Amino acid sequence: MSISVVIADDHEVARLGLRNVLRAGGINVVAEATSGSEVLPLIETHKPDCVVLDVRMQGGDGLHILGRLKLDHPALPVVLFSTYDNPTYVARAVALGAAGYVLKGDPSETLIATIEAATRNETVWTREELRRVTGALATPRVVSDVEVPLTQRESEVLGQLAHGLTNKEIAIALGISYETVKEHVQHILRKIGVSDRTQAAVWAVRKGLV
Repeated sequence: MSISVVIADDHEVARLGLRNVLRAGGINVVAEATSGSEVLPLIETHKPDCVVLDVRMQGGDGLHILGRLKLDHPALPVVLFSTYDNPTYVARAVALGAAGYVLKGDPSETLIATIEAATRNETVWTREELRRVTGALATPRVVSDVEVPLTQRESEVLGQLAHGLTNKEIAIALGISYETVKEHVQHILRKIGVSDRTQAAVWAVRKGLV
């Protein structure tokens, strides 16, 4: 019996290409979502063997949907499929329980092999991927169950940072200066006891802030 998957991507051309690649690999696409908010109902209806999520989508990004999905369906394998080779995204994916993270520029065989391995409950994270995020997944100096006195603005900056935005993008999103964002980021790293943005993103995930 072929593997059944639900795919989610907000670009029609990307979904078409993904559908054709998976079907050529003997994988059955049972439903397609155009936004993050559509994914969960489709899973309830179709009961797929695996879910393939784009990272950046309208109506809830893939990493946010991954977190919600894993609460309701902890055993369902989820593969992130992204344009972005972003260590923050990869670290969040590992922390949230994704089965793998495949780049859209990778060979189609890589995606198919990842899905097949995930549905067999095999580890599909490569040593290189895990090496890149090992530091981020290490326990910070301030453990996750300790309350950290972040200001409201620092919390807003941390939320944007955890979604993979750059300082420039955060400044635009929050309507503040680039230099102000840099200051907030430094304060956040110091307060939560981590050394870089990726560790801060993982800390935010474990605290349930994103």
